Amino acid sequence: MSAPEVEGSLLDPEIAACPFAHYRELHEKAPIHRMPETGFYVASGYDDVREILSDPVTYSNNSQLSQRVGESAAALGRVYEEHLADLGWGHVQTLQRTDPPDHSRYRRLLNRALTPPLVRAMLPDVERITDELIDAFIDRGSCDFIAEFAFPLPGKVIAGLIGLDDSDITTFKAWADAMLAPSQGLLTNEDTARHYASLEAEAQHYMAGVLEERRAQPTDDMLSAMVAPPDEGDAPFTMHELQNLMNQLITGGYTTTADAIGNAMLLLLEHPDQMELLRSDRSLLRNFADEALRHSSSVQGLFRRTTRDVTLSGVDIPADSIIHVRYGAANRDPAMFDAPDRFDITRGNASRHVAFSRGPHFCVGQPLAMQEMVIAFDRLLDRLDDIALAPGATLERAPGFFLYSLVSLPLTFTAR
Repeated sequence: MSAPEVEGSLLDPEIAACPFAHYRELHEKAPIHRMPETGFYVASGYDDVREILSDPVTYSNNSQLSQRVGESAAALGRVYEEHLADLGWGHVQTLQRTDPPDHSRYRRLLNRALTPPLVRAMLPDVERITDELIDAFIDRGSCDFIAEFAFPLPGKVIAGLIGLDDSDITTFKAWADAMLAPSQGLLTNEDTARHYASLEAEAQHYMAGVLEERRAQPTDDMLSAMVAPPDEGDAPFTMHELQNLMNQLITGGYTTTADAIGNAMLLLLEHPDQMELLRSDRSLLRNFADEALRHSSSVQGLFRRTTRDVTLSGVDIPADSIIHVRYGAANRDPAMFDAPDRFDITRGNASRHVAFSRGPHFCVGQPLAMQEMVIAFDRLLDRLDDIALAPGATLERAPGFFLYSLVSLPLTFTAR
């Protein structure tokens, strides 16, 4: 039997900017869909996605760059890697690109570095940064919410975690953008590949200095925990490994959280009844954050590689195939979420979303990201009234296959 014909493609910029009608078609016709342009298998159903995420033996995180992005993009990726290795520390496979038992070693480190007490100790700083950002625009009655709040908040929080003065957010953003450049398709030629690699190398040398300072004089912060003597049976981490782990902490804890905050604000603007409900009942803040992540997931999907022949939703998938695990589609699966396109901050199962992945690779930064969202919107609703999209504003999504990002979000408001 021939596969159902699916119209459109996630590679189409218009569909990537608003993929939800495409997800409905995938759910109805092909929960497992082989993209003819890439050969990827796209998994869109909630149950299939949960199965894939829960079984790293069958669905490996370890895949070649050329399998994920194609040979031409991979060639530029190699230029980036070679230049980075010349100037700093080349990337090695850690955390996100490893499977148990190797992954377990890295995970133990980060669990030790991002403990609940450490996250709790950070909350006063999150509250301070939130209020300082609002202070900067509240008297103006308007702001670009993305540039002036959504990105600076997690950026300043993570900058503080790595020992960078949180006032130097411009430097931090340039470093984070460089680290994301290979996956975001920003390597357009060899010159841009070397440019972004040079910026990441600059970040690496800064972080190497801070890591060595913490090794010599440990404090109670995250970096000290990362360079502390390892658990019994674990080998110490090399600087190559530490640099790659820092890359993942920065890219995973910055842009994705910023996108989540921006998407959540847009949802409240589009659903003023939900904004008023949240304003009147702050006990809903955490469920609101979960529902926003479910409805408009920051990371729309990542990859796995099959280690054996498998069958999902009746589709046979050969070993060594690439599966694009589409979190955003699973979070809109009507088999799991009633009326999935509706934004409802009282939704009973909103927390069942897979925006932070599931299984062994569940996002280690989830507790911090959730706290940032809860504190941010609690303070915004305390201090701003009549929040609205600025007259004449147009909304634009950043191009890309993976992330669901707003370029800007111009707002008007009155101070409460």
